[in-house]
Order: sequence, then structure tokens, then C-alpha cells
Amino acid sequence: MKLVIVCIGLLGLLQGSTFADSNISVSDDNNVGGGGAQQTVSVNHSHNVANIDNDKGWESWHSLWDYNTGFAATRIFAKKTCIVYRLNRDVVPGLQDLEKTAKEKRANVHTGPSPKSLHYQIEPEEVKNLTQFGTPIENMCKGLRTYKAQEVQGQSFSFFSGSCFNADLLWLVNISICGEATTV
Repeated sequence: MKLVIVCIGLLGLLQGSTFADSNISVSDDNNVGGGGAQQTVSVNHSHNVANIDNDKGWESWHSLWDYNTGFAATRIFAKKTCIVYRLNRDVVPGLQDLEKTAKEKRANVHTGPSPKSLHYQIEPEEVKNLTQFGTPIENMCKGLRTYKAQEVQGQSFSFFSGSCFNADLLWLVNISICGEATTV
């Protein structure tokens, strides 16, 4: 009887850790328009976050989408800067759909619809309290100049003439982050 209880307990432990850490990766070795960059998306279901790495030498960046808090952050390596913004859940695929959507878009990159676009304007004040964005973003941006950005919609963004940082995420979403922090 004790052996059965121990086996059931071990099976439950193994099964729980398997589901909790079901990380996936989607790599893009030929990112169209990416100029030789390689992108990798890793999803961690147990922490409800997605990490997007764009490896292109000095132009590399890393984004973290925290579905628990509804915030995302992009770390721009060349600028030594972190930009935090709200996830637009009408545009950004849900965590459960991210792998499936990325694979579908990759297979149909030339025939499918164009990626959706999001535009953000950086606020001028540096963020001092990173805890408000949750632990994953706090850990990623700690020690970096960090700014918050607000989504800009419609015609008002068309008239922006400043410097912008563009992140194209595996044919899914094009993000433009514009403002003073991108020029420092």
C-alpha cells in the first residue's frame, strides 16, 4: 500500500513539473526584412511570460511579455535602455496561441496578411520604481535606464518626426517605439 502511495505521489510530482515548465521555442533563421537577424521565442507557461530574443549583433534586443501583469518590456542593448509598455491584447496573440500563430505566420509569410502594428511614444520621465511592472520585468530592466511608453493610435502617430526603434516579432507584430530615449 505504501509503495502505491509513493508511486502515485512521484507520478503526480513528475506530471506537475512537466506541465508547469512546458517551454517552447520558435526560431527564425531567415527573418524577412530582418537583415540576417535570428529571433527566438520562448514561452514559459508556469510563469505566464514570453521572451523574444532578436540576435543581430549590436542591434540586438530582448522583449519580455508578462501576461500576468499585462506589461511588456523591450531592452535595447545598444542604447542600454529598457522601455516598458502595456500589452495590447487585441493585437498581441495570447500566450497559449503564440507558438501556433508564429508557426502559421512563418509558413505563410509571403501569402498571409501583413503583421499588425503597434506604435508607442516614450514618456520623458525615467521610471525609478520597477516593482510596479512585476518581478520578471523588474529583473530584466534593473540597472538600466527605464522609460514607460504609451500606445499611440490613429492619425496622431503619422505626424511624429522623431527617432524610432522598430521591433518586428516573427511576422506577428511590428512594434515602433518612438521618443527621446531611443536617441540617447
